[in-house]
Amino acid sequence: MESGRRVASVDEAVEEVIHRTGGDIRLGMPLGLGKPNQFVNALYRRAAADPAISLTIYTALSLGKPAAGSDLEARFLNPFAERVFGDYEELDYLKAVRRNALPDNIRVCEFFFQPGSLLGSDTAQQHYISSNYTHVARDLNAAGVNVAAQLVAVRVDAPDTLSLACNPEVSLDLLPMLMARRDAGETIIAVAQVHAELPFMGNDAEVDASLFDLVIDAPGTDTRLFSTPNMPVALQDHLVGLNASTLVRDGGLLQIGIGALGDALVHHTLLREHHNDLYRELLGEFGLQQFAELIQGEGGCAPFEQGLYGCSEMFTHGLMSLVDGGVIRRRVYDDECVQALINQGVLSPEASLDSLDALREAGVLDDTLDDGTLGWLQSLGLMPDAARLEAGRLLLGSETLANDLSATGTRAAIGARIGGPLRGGTLMHGGFFLGPAAFYQRLRELPPEQAAAINMTHISFINQLYGDESLKRLQRRDARFINTAFTATALGAAVSDQLEDGRVLSGVGGQYNFVSQAHELAGARSILLLRAWRERGGEAASNILWSYGHTTIPRHLRDIFVTEYGIADVRGKTDAEVVAAMVNIADSRFQEALLEQARKAGKIAHDYQVPEAFRYNTPERLAERAGRFDKARAFPQFPLGCDFNEVEQRLLNALTWLKQKASQKEYLELGRRALWQEGDEQHFAPHLERMGLAQTDGLRERLYRRLLLAALAATREA
Repeated sequence: MESGRRVASVDEAVEEVIHRTGGDIRLGMPLGLGKPNQFVNALYRRAAADPAISLTIYTALSLGKPAAGSDLEARFLNPFAERVFGDYEELDYLKAVRRNALPDNIRVCEFFFQPGSLLGSDTAQQHYISSNYTHVARDLNAAGVNVAAQLVAVRVDAPDTLSLACNPEVSLDLLPMLMARRDAGETIIAVAQVHAELPFMGNDAEVDASLFDLVIDAPGTDTRLFSTPNMPVALQDHLVGLNASTLVRDGGLLQIGIGALGDALVHHTLLREHHNDLYRELLGEFGLQQFAELIQGEGGCAPFEQGLYGCSEMFTHGLMSLVDGGVIRRRVYDDECVQALINQGVLSPEASLDSLDALREAGVLDDTLDDGTLGWLQSLGLMPDAARLEAGRLLLGSETLANDLSATGTRAAIGARIGGPLRGGTLMHGGFFLGPAAFYQRLRELPPEQAAAINMTHISFINQLYGDESLKRLQRRDARFINTAFTATALGAAVSDQLEDGRVLSGVGGQYNFVSQAHELAGARSILLLRAWRERGGEAASNILWSYGHTTIPRHLRDIFVTEYGIADVRGKTDAEVVAAMVNIADSRFQEALLEQARKAGKIAHDYQVPEAFRYNTPERLAERAGRFDKARAFPQFPLGCDFNEVEQRLLNALTWLKQKASQKEYLELGRRALWQEGDEQHFAPHLERMGLAQTDGLRERLYRRLLLAALAATREA
């Protein structure tokens, strides 16, 4: 079959795949945004209609529009979803998986779920594959994937050049394995589907169209890209982010995940850089002086002098905000010699005569150039592109100069023609990207120089040290791998992917890889963020437990935990020291119960007491302290932008309050009371209108109206 063959319809590609595979299809697709939804839907429908076709889909993070949990939520969510997701084509197989209704001849195996979305699907739970992200390409290849399909971007001026764009991470590792099997005689088909709105990312993500057998460029396939709207960041989340931001070391590497805690970390890191006086006031008010020694040793409170380098499996809107905010500005280079000299402070990452002299003094560069050395210097911007060697002389345009970097005339001519940052520097290495629509727009509009400094690349490069290890160690100095967990144990294990009963919430992804790296890299730390407590149905519960039936990160890899109450540095500590540190950052409502379990297990002295400074870890005390600051500056609800209008923001707070504060019994009681209570209907008229409750029809709508008014009144100051 001709490589890179353009097909003008999805159905044509489906027919070709069925014909060439004989109907035995094992389809591999990227996680998240990179799925060619129209192609896979057409293939799914053909298989669903023909039992002779066997279709197994291997993928992860199948994205679906948010589903409402109640009629009241639906009144809020449906108009919002219609506006944000537009004509996004949903995945047919995901709908069937949610209903446990896949046809017998179709299987869907995923290694990561949209968090919490498939807890009720037996089909999804039974076919989940637990793999570290770096092992996914290996595991898909071993499963016999024979069709690879992916959404790609295209350049209008170079239609034969494609970009793996949002998802090069597994594809760049998997496709060579598949091609090796093809060379050995197996039938392998690679399919690309072009999307005009997908941001074109260069560097490692840029490939020739011949990498794919079929390139679908069909009308009607450029439907809305899936986006993840920025969600509210609560005070609890802000304080976790504030605490964690003190551990980021200037001149280091930063990796973060998605979600409210990551957004909070980004906000306070930007405060540290641009509004340092306010930042330090916050640290003082919330008692971070208790951790001054740790902060001084591992992070800092000052603005960044050198800046950070970003390296994260997920390139997030937050990381882009740090690039735009000038915090991520430390460039790394693929040349081990150059990177080592920069790290040592010998070489400045600037194209100048001083940099040429630094290379000469370090013994890396002779005064006399050969063709290879000239090309190397040109790749770094340390020699003009037009320079060439001829008959032992250096030619610069019409000038003929001595081939001698110490010669005055040669130096003057070179110095007048070079400048700016060294070429080839990378600010950000990412594996995949996913985020709000504004993030995609920002990527589409990146200036060429900034776009060139962002390299979407192999997951094997980002998530592990193996391969080019000496270069990675130079680039990844003082790394901070910052991820989230929903539960931690008092002995330092962490849970972030699976519930105690075995049901998978999301997946391990690359978290274990990053924690492991933190223990292997000099100066690196793994930082796990979690909320100290949660509330559901009016009941509060601790997120720090004595034990849990499953762990994502074993306690022998414990390092740093951060909650809204502080920081626990537990690397290399005794079990008694770990218990004490974890109890210090727990909510005070649960501290004594944790200590009692530790005493019973003999893990802490029977007379141990929580230090005075940590005995008042309560939400009320934090809220009181936060009230002394301008919320819009210190603790904005949407620090990275908002897809909700002002009315929707108020409604979101109210609906969240209803879900968190009221148990089923309390909800019904609240409803009964609300029926007979008057609410501030005039003040909340726009909110009632948005929810379709300006006028009510029947008892149910009257109940909804009163519940909503009660919740709006309760969250008036939120």
